[in-house]
Amino acid sequence: MDITTFIASHRDSALAMGDYNSYRIQCSRRLLTIRKRLGLTTPKGRKFTSKTPVSAEDVASNHEAWAHGMHMKSIHSADASGKGITGPTRRHILSRLQKASVYANQLEKLLKENAKDDKWKTDILEGRAYCTSLHGAVEFEKQSWEKCLKQYAVAHVIYGALAVSTKKDVFRDLLSTTIDPSIRYSAYQLRLPRTVAVPTLAKRYFPRSDAELLATIEKLDPEALSEESAKAKKGPGGNVETVPKTIRWRTRTVNIEDASIAQGLALVAVAEDGLSEFISSASNSEMLPKEKAAAYDDILIASQDVVDATKHAIDELTEEGVDQGDQRIQALQVTRTAVNYSLVGWRIGRNRVLSGEQDGATIKFQPSTKPRKPRKDGKEWIEREEGTGRKLARLREQVAVYDATLQSLDSVKDLPGVAADEQFIQELEGKRAYFQALKCLSIARSHDLLSNSKNALALFARALDLSSQSLQQPAPPSNSSQSPPNLDIHSHQAEFLHQLLQGFVSQHRALVELSNLSSKSSNARTNPIPRRPLVENLDTYPIGGADLNYLVTYPPKLEPVAVKPLFLDVAWNYIDYPGRAKEAIGNGVKAGSEGKQQKSDDKKEGRKGWFGFGR
Repeated sequence: MDITTFIASHRDSALAMGDYNSYRIQCSRRLLTIRKRLGLTTPKGRKFTSKTPVSAEDVASNHEAWAHGMHMKSIHSADASGKGITGPTRRHILSRLQKASVYANQLEKLLKENAKDDKWKTDILEGRAYCTSLHGAVEFEKQSWEKCLKQYAVAHVIYGALAVSTKKDVFRDLLSTTIDPSIRYSAYQLRLPRTVAVPTLAKRYFPRSDAELLATIEKLDPEALSEESAKAKKGPGGNVETVPKTIRWRTRTVNIEDASIAQGLALVAVAEDGLSEFISSASNSEMLPKEKAAAYDDILIASQDVVDATKHAIDELTEEGVDQGDQRIQALQVTRTAVNYSLVGWRIGRNRVLSGEQDGATIKFQPSTKPRKPRKDGKEWIEREEGTGRKLARLREQVAVYDATLQSLDSVKDLPGVAADEQFIQELEGKRAYFQALKCLSIARSHDLLSNSKNALALFARALDLSSQSLQQPAPPSNSSQSPPNLDIHSHQAEFLHQLLQGFVSQHRALVELSNLSSKSSNARTNPIPRRPLVENLDTYPIGGADLNYLVTYPPKLEPVAVKPLFLDVAWNYIDYPGRAKEAIGNGVKAGSEGKQQKSDDKKEGRKGWFGFGR
């Protein structure tokens, strides 16, 4: 019957377009449609008569009642007063959820009565898990935490066994979104330690009294109820990965107290082993970079889950009022830095695989694809080199990948405790210089394709300087060449890039020099410098020797010559030239003596009579 798939698909489709109220309206319409098809509706003007319940109607009624209760809860949960849901509203919500659980009981009873063979056991288990999940929701609203934990434990074990046997993601989604958070919160209210994982809690609180249920679950998954399976994980090669208890970051080692973080780290270890086997397999040598990069999805998802679990644990302690200097908070901050750095490393590793061989330093342009249709003359199509536009597009994609890598590296500096570690900051700068050199190399290649030798030489020289910086940084311990690429840059990779860039710089220096020489010779041919005869250059010394073959211009040309030079000196009356000042002084002396003689003659002529009085 696929009860779980039916419920989850309709619920998700309704909630994607609206809220719980829209889901309730949809269930009400579906319930009315089912009743009309089965002839269970009461026409207008007639007296109501009770009909025999049907399983399909029970499912729709169950959905409608559960959606009504969750809609009311979502409305009152948005109240910012902090009083919670109390009084008639809480009783109404409980009544709707109780009604949904009653319909679920009827559905489970009908499935058991109509079971004909072993094929119905899966449907019976799905009905039992759905029924216990609704009973758990009722106990959750009643705040009966132990009963709630027991009901959700049954649902967790059943859905886990069904997920293993059927390989369907719908069971895992139900576990991660609804059941596991409810179990964790109930365990928190019961003061249970957080180091205990959710699967372990579910197996401890699972009722062992129902022998038939135990036999059915063990038939689907023999390890569903064994607590050892919750403490260990099997890798792809059959090896068992134990759940880690500590985590190390640089020189610090802290204990892992949260069970979800420990389980997430175990899954990361399993995914890393699978990725290593995939990368090292010989069959992947001819695979495209995109296909190899797709193998990083599992480890990226597992690492992101660990990061989310760490952040959730820190938020829980912060909401409880735990001081930031507390040992638990400090341990979680160290764990957060370690898992975030690991996540960034796997992201950069995927980008390195996408770039191609040697992190994109050696790029191979593919020949253009041949047309499928044969030629009209019957000859084969000639393989041609990839066009310049396509080459530039591929280089542009590489630059975008390098930009994403540099952005991821910059995000590491914002993690707790990174800014104070100077040695680690220097290592990050060395890795950043390595990827910046690769970016400059790709841009320089694009300029080279466009015949811009000078721009290409400048970018190659810049990339060479950056690669020299990356060589100065200490290299991580060398691992096998078959290990999956991540943020670690080995010394042989940096040396290869440095030698490659040295060759490009020498090559393009020669190209630029040849370009300059050819441009000078072409300019000399197109724009020759006019020669002057030797008679006009007598005031300059000929360094390369006098050109005796060109003494004068012959035959002479008609040239303008200045007839009278224009002399204009407005400061003539204000400048004392040599000789002029002495003449002026002499004239002044003479003029003074003549004046004195004239005055004496006048005096002599004016003296007449006695005592010089005139008459």
